[in-house]
Amino acid sequence: MIYGALILGFLAVFGASALVVVRGLRAWRDLKRWRRGIARELNRLADLGEVTADTLGAATDNAKLEASLSRLRVDLARFAILHRAIDEVDELFERVAWVLPRR
Repeated sequence: MIYGALILGFLAVFGASALVVVRGLRAWRDLKRWRRGIARELNRLADLGEVTADTLGAATDNAKLEASLSRLRVDLARFAILHRAIDEVDELFERVAWVLPRR
């Protein structure tokens, strides 16, 4: 009877020890996986921060926009001059068309 209780006690201690070891290993693997996930997410967050900073820098760069706007103003002024010239030629053609006989 004593030997049965000793064997049962030994099996209980052995089973509990195995359970502790298995749970400890699982916890260690989960901790490593969690640390890798945190590191990956922190790297992704840093990359997104860099992209955001680059985008913000490009959005606040007004020199390129000002140069483009000045070129647009010059082109619009040229267009207005050409438009006036075409209007003058059109008016002249209308006057000449009144004078010329038609067939």
